[in-house]
Amino acid sequence: MRYLAILLLAPWLLILCWAYWAYPKSLPRTSGRRIFDFVALLLAMIGAVQCAVIGFDMVELPPVDRFGRASGGIWQQVLPALYGYGAFAAVLVLAMLLRHACWGRRR
Repeated sequence: MRYLAILLLAPWLLILCWAYWAYPKSLPRTSGRRIFDFVALLLAMIGAVQCAVIGFDMVELPPVDRFGRASGGIWQQVLPALYGYGAFAAVLVLAMLLRHACWGRRR
C-alpha cells in the first residue's frame, strides 16, 4: 500500500516525462542536453517516490473504535500522491528553467 499512490500517478508522470523530453523542439539536441534531460528525469522520479513515501509515513490514521475506523483514512493515499506530484513537478520546472538558460537562444 505504500507505493499505491505513486503507481496510480505513474501514467501521468510518464506523459510529463515524454513532454519534457520531446519539447521544446527549438532547443538544440546535443548529447550534453540529452544527458542533462536524462539526469533531470531520473532526479524527478526519485524525488517523487521519496516524497510519496514520506507523505505516506506522515499521515496519522484515525483511531479504530468499536465501530471501526472513522473516516479520513483516504488521506493515506491522497497525501503521498500530492507530495510525489509536487516533487516531480518542482524538479521538472527547475530543470526546464536551467535547460533554457543553458541551451536557450542567445540574443
